Amino acid sequence: MIALAGALASPLGGGASLMRRPTTLALSIAVGFAGGALLGAFAFEMLPKAAQHASLPVAVGGFAAGLLMVYALDLFVHRGASAGEKASQRDRVLRLRRRQRSRGDEVTVLAGGTSAEELIEGLTIGVSAATDATAGLVVGLAIVIDNFSEALSIGDLVLEKGGERPARRILFWTGLIGAALFTSAMAGWLLLRDLPPHMLGLLLATGAGAMFYLVVTELVPEAESHQYQQSAAIAMAAGLLTIFSLSRWSAG
Repeated sequence: MIALAGALASPLGGGASLMRRPTTLALSIAVGFAGGALLGAFAFEMLPKAAQHASLPVAVGGFAAGLLMVYALDLFVHRGASAGEKASQRDRVLRLRRRQRSRGDEVTVLAGGTSAEELIEGLTIGVSAATDATAGLVVGLAIVIDNFSEALSIGDLVLEKGGERPARRILFWTGLIGAALFTSAMAGWLLLRDLPPHMLGLLLATGAGAMFYLVVTELVPEAESHQYQQSAAIAMAAGLLTIFSLSRWSAG
């Protein structure tokens, strides 16, 4: 049920952006809250459970492996190089991208990359539920919030770019994201739940590393780029405290 909720959150977020295009303040709050919720999920549930079921070295190694895996995906999407706006290497990276044909427009790169990332998040839901029911609920809830906010961002970007049939494009991409999450979540639950506890702990830590990379490279910059009066930071703190409170309440 939590996997289904996460899957439906994406097209619902896309539909919400069509009904009323989100303001920059609303995007800042939504994306910031989602980033805080994901930070809380892997800090208070995923990593502690990974260390408990495996060991501290395995949890640390799994976290690093997950981070590097999504970093490799990021490099693939960006043609092997990326740089911040104020980086001294920015001009060299831009020249490199101009020499190579794009893998798609900005919407395609964002939504396609998000769909690939949903495979990781879906597996994380399945493995979390197999490890501990509470962990599955907390991680799943954080991903529900994340998917809704990401769909709002995709919808806003499609509307900003214009073009033909924006509604169809928004619902296609957000529906694909939801399907990727649900499929991988069920695969994680059905195929991986009988693994030994130390393997489940390793996979849980790997999912935590992947989610950490997504939060610090995508959600935090996106939320800050729309912030007003540090709305992103406040929303992120609220999301983290929400997951922390839920985690402690369920443990008690």
